[in-house]
Amino acid sequence: MQTLTTSDMQELVELAVKLVQTPSVSGQESAVAQLLAAAMKRHGFHDVWTDRMGNVIGRYGAGRGPRLLFDGHMDTIDVGDRGAWSRDPFAGVVEDGILYGRGAADMKAALAAMIFGVKLLAESGTQLGGDLFVAFVVQEEPCEGMAAQVLCEEEGLAPDFVVLGEPTNLAIALGQRGRIELDVTVHGRSGHAAAPQQAVNAINAAARLIFGIELLQPSLLTDPVLGQGTIAVTHISSTAGSRNAIPDRCDLVVDRRLTLGETEARAVNELQQISRREGLHADIATTEITVQTYTGFVRRVRKYYPPWLMPEKSPLVRAAVRAVERSLGYSPRLTTWQFSTDGAYTLGTAGIPTIGFGPGDERHVHTVNEQVVLADVTRAARVYAQLAQELLPA
Repeated sequence: MQTLTTSDMQELVELAVKLVQTPSVSGQESAVAQLLAAAMKRHGFHDVWTDRMGNVIGRYGAGRGPRLLFDGHMDTIDVGDRGAWSRDPFAGVVEDGILYGRGAADMKAALAAMIFGVKLLAESGTQLGGDLFVAFVVQEEPCEGMAAQVLCEEEGLAPDFVVLGEPTNLAIALGQRGRIELDVTVHGRSGHAAAPQQAVNAINAAARLIFGIELLQPSLLTDPVLGQGTIAVTHISSTAGSRNAIPDRCDLVVDRRLTLGETEARAVNELQQISRREGLHADIATTEITVQTYTGFVRRVRKYYPPWLMPEKSPLVRAAVRAVERSLGYSPRLTTWQFSTDGAYTLGTAGIPTIGFGPGDERHVHTVNEQVVLADVTRAARVYAQLAQELLPA
């Protein structure tokens, strides 16, 4: 079992702090990409490159055999109201062994740990029976899986196994519910507000649809591991010729979390059935957005991300359990995420065996005073090194 020296641990902490101090809101990952590429080149990777999207990829291995991918995203959400933070979100404050700041848990600490996992392999002269790829991807926050799809389908990476570094509190994540974002437009007929009976109020019509959505929740499917699907209206707006005119259009955004057995077609059909029952004129479609990365790469994305779940007895899960046992001396808890990850593509779409393992607690993701325990970051680095050996034995 590889161990980190005192100097290694100090360097690892310094890298994690520097990453937090380097803002990388989605679409603005250039500076942190350069920082990560430089660190990878210093710490034993055989090859390091940046692709046309701006993903930073490193390889450690023999150049042949099975391929293992460690996947992590460089981007973060914005900080929101800075006044709500008790510490500067970009200062990289360390107090009592805890690193605070935007991206600390989601997921810059894991990026640093992955790099030092490779450093452990390189400094011990460990030979792998395949290639370990470490990919730090762009634009995961707005469209998880997009960059992973380009890596696998267009850049030719094609891994046999994937480990996501999203925060698991050093447990092993087996999957997640999926999600779909739906754009709904409810149409009415405009008229003067002084004579509402002569018009069709799109807001009133949308209210009937929203009430139907509330009634739909108890009937959504439930999975014994991932739990029940959910549905929520997250945005509403309307248009009219003036403030004293009846709106002829009301637009909704619906967030639908999908458990196993629920699909895009099912989610759309559920809302169409409510619309028909209420006699509404409504357009319902999966949201589409255009994403541009910091390199200028442009991609049209449909916001549908399927659910996925790895079997507990799969070879990948068993290897991950062994890696934790041999590195940290205990049997890890098996868990699932509440949020969505790149696994929506790697397993949910492409069928590549995928798990998650990383430092940080899911409760701190996207919150003010985001944080990670630094001792867990060093523990994660040891597990990453061991996991590569379990899955790619020489």
